[in-house]
Amino acid sequence: MNVDAMRKVVSDLHAELVRYGLVVWTAGNVSGRVPGEELFVIKPSGVSYDELSPETMVVCDLDGNLVEGAHAPSSDTAAHAYVYRNMPEVGGVVHTHSTYASAWAARGESVPCVLTAMADEFGGEIPVGPFALIGDDSIGQGVVSTLKAHRSPAVLMRNHGVFSIGKDPKAAVKAAVMCEDVARTVHVARQLGTPLPIGRDDVDRLYDRYQNVYGQRSPR
Repeated sequence: MNVDAMRKVVSDLHAELVRYGLVVWTAGNVSGRVPGEELFVIKPSGVSYDELSPETMVVCDLDGNLVEGAHAPSSDTAAHAYVYRNMPEVGGVVHTHSTYASAWAARGESVPCVLTAMADEFGGEIPVGPFALIGDDSIGQGVVSTLKAHRSPAVLMRNHGVFSIGKDPKAAVKAAVMCEDVARTVHVARQLGTPLPIGRDDVDRLYDRYQNVYGQRSPR
């Protein structure tokens, strides 16, 4: 996939953030690493989702410097760049302030693994990362240090919101969607009583099945 193809992928995926109610106004962003290049594509800063197109996407190097594009890159670019530099297996990064997940982040509380869907997608709890100010790569450092110690592809950055990663931008968007979904369900469950945890061995089995068996597999 070349730069132009990644521009289209990243542009189109921003519509999924709107579709699933993960963003408001101009907040939130998706980025995608360009395979075989030291580059990634990201949303421009402060541009309405209705105005996004492949042409408005911007291209940056892995230090977060603008390489191509007529707009300034997202204010979260330094965080995305840090993730790409330090997690070479990551091909996509997403940031949202989705309501329920951000409410957990505001409390500095991880979402406990009390649903099979959480075991499937996250392999355990959705962890909380440290508080960090926007503007440099401090947020990226918190994302990397937290996610390297967890199977989860999503982290709740304290007092901020969600960052999610994936093998490609679509996988990172899926993680953000699922993060909000389970954060909402567990919140509702706690209003009704005390959610029941899932045992570690069962979490491991569920995670392995979902990651390696679930869905359609290419014939070998």
